[in-house]
Amino acid sequence: MKKSVFLGALTVAGLTAGAAVAGTMDDVKARGKLNCGVTTGLVGFAAPDANGEWKGFDVSVCRAVAAAVLGDQNAVEFVPTTGKTRFTALASGEIDLLARNTTWTFSRDVDLKFEFVGVNYYDGQGFMVPKGLGVSSAKELDGATVCIQTGTTTELNLADFFRSNNISYEPVPIETNAEAQQQYLAGACDVYTTDASGLAATRATFEAPGDHVLLPEIISKEPLGPLVRHGDNEWGDVVRWSLNALIAAEEYGITSANIEELAKGTNNPEINRMLGTEGTLGEMLGLDAEWAKRAIAANGNYAEIFAKNIGEDTPVGLARGLNAQWTNGGLLYAPPFR
Repeated sequence: MKKSVFLGALTVAGLTAGAAVAGTMDDVKARGKLNCGVTTGLVGFAAPDANGEWKGFDVSVCRAVAAAVLGDQNAVEFVPTTGKTRFTALASGEIDLLARNTTWTFSRDVDLKFEFVGVNYYDGQGFMVPKGLGVSSAKELDGATVCIQTGTTTELNLADFFRSNNISYEPVPIETNAEAQQQYLAGACDVYTTDASGLAATRATFEAPGDHVLLPEIISKEPLGPLVRHGDNEWGDVVRWSLNALIAAEEYGITSANIEELAKGTNNPEINRMLGTEGTLGEMLGLDAEWAKRAIAANGNYAEIFAKNIGEDTPVGLARGLNAQWTNGGLLYAPPFR
């Protein structure tokens, strides 16, 4: 008897929790705007330009989802969040989606009750130091002061790395990347540690980037990706497959330049299903047939978004590395559109 009562209570609790968040897509459509949580400012990933318009690699995910759901990539309210405030903003419903260089971890997925819908950047934690420090390895940082953002995976990784190498450090806690940059350049800390992509993006904004080096050690796995609240599978599917559309578009050669032509129909059934000329994938998501076409057309496929915002020809200067397609030795791999 106890068992059935317990299961019944669980079911009711589950339904209640589901009902509380199950309407995200309806809310977004009714509002006519996607509320998307981003970082407070990280060049290349999410930062307002001179005109106050948000640009960047993570911003493009928000815009792709808005284009898929609302038909307008500009129908987005960008909500800046810090390492500490981002999860509260998502859990409370202040934002519909968090696209903010956030690492997929067990506790965030399970304990904090979020749903990571995929990975848009495979990263790892690194270290940046002034060239004048004369350090060539993170193992030479015994006794260093280290600027580190609170509420992040980097805090734990840093403690683990220094402990396992029997060296000590003094943490200098900071809230935002802008604060870290200011403190680091002012000499308040010897080292800045965060995801290697974030270090490259930060260094790109310095007056003399060449005076600072990224040390060779990468001390963690940091799969970064967008996340939504648990219990709203319909919304999670929309965000997940919007991201997958960007990744698959690169694999199949769909670009912002040729998408209109390919959308007339091709001899590749997978492309046709994605772009809505065959099948009913849009209907399954509660969207129209051209949802993925709009998501891709907004800012291009994954390769275009990467190259434009953080690629080797930008000040951030990141190589594709692990973020190359699976066909090119990387980890990017979108499940089949069928």
